[in-house]
Amino acid sequence: MDIPVNNINDLRSEIIRLEKLKQQQEMDLKKRYNSPSSVFSAAFSLFNKSGDPKAASKFFTPDIIGLVSRFVLPITLNKTLFKGSNVLVKTLVGLVSQKASAFINDDAVHSIWDKAKGLLSKVKLGKSKKSDDEADEHHVKSAVL
Repeated sequence: MDIPVNNINDLRSEIIRLEKLKQQQEMDLKKRYNSPSSVFSAAFSLFNKSGDPKAASKFFTPDIIGLVSRFVLPITLNKTLFKGSNVLVKTLVGLVSQKASAFINDDAVHSIWDKAKGLLSKVKLGKSKKSDDEADEHHVKSAVL
């Protein structure tokens, strides 16, 4: 598309060509965004629905966990752990938790949840084995008596 401009006539023809191209693109955009629904669909298309971080055409790639943690984490910390702190500390907590919320996503929450379920199931199994062992000992003692 880069046409070499050697003289004034070439420059004028290139200006005319670019103006026509601009008018054509304006008409195409007006046709595309002629209703509010098309404007909203274009705005929502910026959010990545596939979860693919390599999608270069998407501008935003948030998930719901990341969005919620971006707001809930600083508020929770400031209301509980840093309740009596001054404004400077609360601001620093807000900034640090905003950066930390970038690491909180669906995968991180699911992995932590799976680990917690695994620990709880081990604790339950440990208790049930102890109670089974105690019941077996009780049966053995009652059979001996």
